[in-house]
Amino acid sequence: MPISDAESVVMDVLWRASAPMSAEDVVAALAESTEWQEPTIKTLLNRLLGKRAISAVREGKRYLYSAKLKREDYVHIESKSLLDRLFGGRVAPLVAHFSEKGKLSKKDVAELKRLIEGLDDDA
Repeated sequence: MPISDAESVVMDVLWRASAPMSAEDVVAALAESTEWQEPTIKTLLNRLLGKRAISAVREGKRYLYSAKLKREDYVHIESKSLLDRLFGGRVAPLVAHFSEKGKLSKKDVAELKRLIEGLDDDA
């Protein structure tokens, strides 16, 4: 279920919500961070419904939307796609790329070392 960049912005609003949201709630939540008009956001909600990434429950004259696709599942799908497309499915070339470009902070390196040590402990 490919989710576009615009759809992922709407999904993020629904993932952060503590309760189902109306279209008007989603519009209000996106008002400061985007210049999207209400029809655009409703179109994105309808696309996400079609992809079964969200659900809608009728409440009176409006619908309340909530995420069906879990954020963790979305991150897994997107990260696997990135690794497959750019790095042949391997993590090491990804880390090497960021290392070579100076994009890894000392904190990042320390965290990576801790993660690798944890993998060694499990082996």
